[in-house]
Amino acid sequence: MSSSRMGTLQQRRQAGFTFVELIMFVVIVGIGVAGILSVFYVTAQKSADPAAHKQLIAIAEAMLEEVELMPFTCRDPDDPTASDASVALTGNNCTAGGTPELMGAEAGETRYAPVSPAVFFPYDNVNDYNGFDTATAVPAGIRDPSGPLLGPAGYRAVVTVAGQSLGPGGNIAANDGSGRLQSLRINVTVTSPRGDSITLSGYRTRYAPTSPP
Repeated sequence: MSSSRMGTLQQRRQAGFTFVELIMFVVIVGIGVAGILSVFYVTAQKSADPAAHKQLIAIAEAMLEEVELMPFTCRDPDDPTASDASVALTGNNCTAGGTPELMGAEAGETRYAPVSPAVFFPYDNVNDYNGFDTATAVPAGIRDPSGPLLGPAGYRAVVTVAGQSLGPGGNIAANDGSGRLQSLRINVTVTSPRGDSITLSGYRTRYAPTSPP
């Protein structure tokens, strides 16, 4: 092979990338960088989630504990016979000789101390919390039962209470033989301003005929 031909081949080998190859390289690198940046964006966006998740759990646990610590009586605790286990329980909802404890708050009962009237009746039974919603409560917001605002703005808590059979095979029925509730499931759902939500559940049983547990 002549020296001139060898020199030409060496020049071709040292010519580098063509313009088309350079464009393809830039495109491929650009796609790769875009993918990496999108991962960084999602990671940064989710980096605050642990704090928000902890806030959701803290609010839900506090509300659930408050409800679970309430009495679970057959008659309304305001009834003089509510704590008297010797009173015969006949009829649905323990209506005989007393005021029944129904699902949901009784008339005039509220979780918060209202501005007016000065006299109010606070929640005094697990059932009273069924349907409670901090978004529609007066005043609204995550608050202590005495009224002060506790949780950050924009968070919402909703409580539902319903009869729930318990035990393997439901051997603890939600209602006793006369239709009176004897076991409940409490659900507390808390939603953040971003729309994230968490639901915690707890259970209560009425293990005495009328006495508060």
